[in-house]
Amino acid sequence: MVDTTDGEDIDGYFSTARVAGRKGRIDLPADSYASYLYPLDDPRLVDVRGMDYEDFTRDRQSAPFLHELLEYWDGLYREPFVGITTDGAPRPDVYALPEGDRTSDVGRSAVDAAERVLALLSPEERGRFQYPVDAPEWRGWSNPEFVFKRIGLRLEDLEDAKAEAVLALVEASLSPEGYQRVREAMGLNGFLGSLVGLPEIMNERSYWAALYGALSQEGAWGWQLFGHHVAVHFFAVGGREVIAPVFLGAEPALSDGARPPLFEERERIALELAGSLTPEQRRRAIVYSSVLDPSMPEGRLHPADERHVAGAFRDNRVIPYEGIPASALDPSQRSLLREIVADFHLLLVKEQRDLVLADYDAHIDETWFSWYGATDGSQPFYFRVQSPVIIAELDHHAGVWLSNRLPARFHVHTTLRHPNGNDYGRAYLAQWRARSHD
Repeated sequence: MVDTTDGEDIDGYFSTARVAGRKGRIDLPADSYASYLYPLDDPRLVDVRGMDYEDFTRDRQSAPFLHELLEYWDGLYREPFVGITTDGAPRPDVYALPEGDRTSDVGRSAVDAAERVLALLSPEERGRFQYPVDAPEWRGWSNPEFVFKRIGLRLEDLEDAKAEAVLALVEASLSPEGYQRVREAMGLNGFLGSLVGLPEIMNERSYWAALYGALSQEGAWGWQLFGHHVAVHFFAVGGREVIAPVFLGAEPALSDGARPPLFEERERIALELAGSLTPEQRRRAIVYSSVLDPSMPEGRLHPADERHVAGAFRDNRVIPYEGIPASALDPSQRSLLREIVADFHLLLVKEQRDLVLADYDAHIDETWFSWYGATDGSQPFYFRVQSPVIIAELDHHAGVWLSNRLPARFHVHTTLRHPNGNDYGRAYLAQWRARSHD
């Protein structure tokens, strides 16, 4: 069944229906993504079948909408880094690097894994893989299936041993459960490629990887992995590790038993929290009654980002608080909110996750929770947790490779940021440099 919901095509992949306000419920007549698969002989699939990722990129970038979007993204990329803020002025008091020379639990094993990658690469590959610790390329990531910035090495272009070594570096740097989640998202990308018969465009190695800084347990270094529905940044300095920005998503995120659901537990906790709100709490927390509420101001919905405010190239965005403050939640509700925050940081090893949660706890009186849509799980929804040290979002999107023109719970995007200047560990890096200079 193909969704023929109204809306004009913007460029063949995006429809105005995904950003057009509408009254009432947003229901889909089926609870499975399979009802929204295009036939394999549909022109939108046939016309790109046989293309590799570079061919597909050239084809997509010929679309006027996408051309304009990429020009806008490039302008944002060239801005000096400030960090996400609520008012344009980053707060200098929210991140503190531990005193003294410290290393984390990841430490030596991650450095060793990075050195193994370098040992396998040719001199030319190493030249493309390594960047200075503060290189602007950190900010060049994106999450579509087409390519915008070519940063580092593409896993699918590498020999198997080299690609596996890069993945071993990712595994050595993250928690076991966090690494599994990243690999599940990569696997779901390959699953989508097989569903639509386009494995050359979407597969488990459709990702760019790069290394930053000089490898050392005591120094400042990190890596970046990004591509379709996956973008992860790891940075280590002075005993602290940062994984923000993180973008994880999937279409479909629910694979009818073929692969594990990607965000099932996170959504369950969020719905439990939203469902527990009292009428007065709901009045404050539910900012919009649906994800396409016609009362949204002009510009709130974007054809590519939909409701996301902290996606690719949004490093300097001003995002005011909205919703309900955590101080207006009861203890059990605040506990659920903290569980959500912990799940967003699952990629960090437990020691580092505990440190991040301590930072979160220290700013609980400045933490806000906002929700768009129904709270019973019957419709798509969006939520955001925001404080001086975190922005975490989950959003349900309309189809790109599936035919649903309205948002659906089987297409999920999530983002994680550290506002006030600590995306990519920049705030920690500045403190570490100041200490080193002193």
